[in-house]
Amino acid sequence: MIGILLITHGCFGESLIQNVCHVLNKRPPLLAQLGVAWQDDPLDVLPLARLRLQEVDGGNGVLVLTDIFGATPANLSLKLLEPGRVEGVSGLSLPMLLRALTYREKGMETMLLKAVSGGRDGVTKLPPTLARTGDLDGAG
Repeated sequence: MIGILLITHGCFGESLIQNVCHVLNKRPPLLAQLGVAWQDDPLDVLPLARLRLQEVDGGNGVLVLTDIFGATPANLSLKLLEPGRVEGVSGLSLPMLLRALTYREKGMETMLLKAVSGGRDGVTKLPPTLARTGDLDGAG
């Protein structure tokens, strides 16, 4: 199983993990997060990031997911990457994380493709016709 490490601004990663636990009705194994605050020095946080990476590495590699490319959490993530073993994706969202969790047994390459497509496919314009039906909760 491929481990997953979220490196994000503040408590965003922890919030996503809480939402995943709600959706899946359990906490997935080999999943951790590291929140970076605005006042954190990236060089001080790097050893903690490496420790979190080790915690989720079950021997099959780790996917590091981060929120905004070019920001401090992503720059920190870049220092952890080892092609084929520790890969990274930015633009983290709940659909991306759920897709990554679903495909973590299929190998790193498949998981990477599915995580990226999950993030991309998770962006959808809501059809206004559904709002007019009055069936917003699915109860009929």
